[in-house]
Amino acid sequence: MTATISATGLVKRYGEVTALDGLDLSVPEGTVLGLLGPNGAGKTTAVSILTTLLEPDEGQATIAGVDLRTRPDEVRRRIGLSGQYAAVDEVLTGYENLDMIGRLYHLGKARSKTRSRELLERFDLVDAGDRPVKTYSGGMRRRLDLAGALVAEPPVLFLDEPTTGLDPRSRIDLWAVIRELVAKGSTLLLTTQYMEEADQLADEIVVIDHGTAIARGTSDQLKSQVGGDRIDVSIDDADQLGRARAVLERVAVGDVEVDAPVRRLLAPISGGAGTLTTALRALDDAGIAISDVGLRRPTLDDVFLTLTGRRAEHEETSEDDAGRESDPRESTSSGAPS
Repeated sequence: MTATISATGLVKRYGEVTALDGLDLSVPEGTVLGLLGPNGAGKTTAVSILTTLLEPDEGQATIAGVDLRTRPDEVRRRIGLSGQYAAVDEVLTGYENLDMIGRLYHLGKARSKTRSRELLERFDLVDAGDRPVKTYSGGMRRRLDLAGALVAEPPVLFLDEPTTGLDPRSRIDLWAVIRELVAKGSTLLLTTQYMEEADQLADEIVVIDHGTAIARGTSDQLKSQVGGDRIDVSIDDADQLGRARAVLERVAVGDVEVDAPVRRLLAPISGGAGTLTTALRALDDAGIAISDVGLRRPTLDDVFLTLTGRRAEHEETSEDDAGRESDPRESTSSGAPS
């Protein structure tokens, strides 16, 4: 399958700090690549390079068959971008923002107007469409920014943590939009720290840390790398956490994770329900009172923790690669051609 987004050996340095260290990416046409990593891993640096906001120090990349370095203007005509910050004009109305992007893409007056109204409806902004954006809430601005990335219906989309700041309902609505776009043939690179989001949307996932890809595969393939079931148990008495951990270590096939503030333990096991029964008997024999217990499959959050040593952080402003990330507000959110 042809790679619509292709990058080989991308390197970006800021002084003595290397933000990207030989990153390779390949996204086939009509698929979603989820780019995961902790804060400072290099996710936004990678997106900034692939959308022509930054130049790499080393490496090559093509977008929809167009060389990134030699024909950046042509790349911009083929992409849509929504960065971590809502890149909208506060003085203009929501409708005027979208119409302006359509004009920059040379859609023509009639098509720009029609497309703007379509997107206002799709993102539930019809009632606010003729109000200045400075009156919008943060979530409304985020939705408008995402709409801007879709004005010209570009074949390639880059969404850098697109649902940060959205309420759960808006997040689910955006997932539906993304699925529709991919079903129609769009190719998407998505960075996110919401594990559920990657699980729901990504055909393939690349986990990066310190600017390098440390794992890649489907969600199921990555989950299989961290083993089988987990015993998830909460106890009544925080003073018994140490004893409970010692009991679970006798049946665990890896390190037992302890979340002291909520008196919770997580133990990777093999043997499924039989091992769970053994563990419960041992905890009871040790006089440890249990408030909740369950047996669950590994999640992408477990993968993230195993690979990076950290859980994903869900922050309103997240990326700070090497202390100097490109701010998407320096260009239009849609990646409109210059």
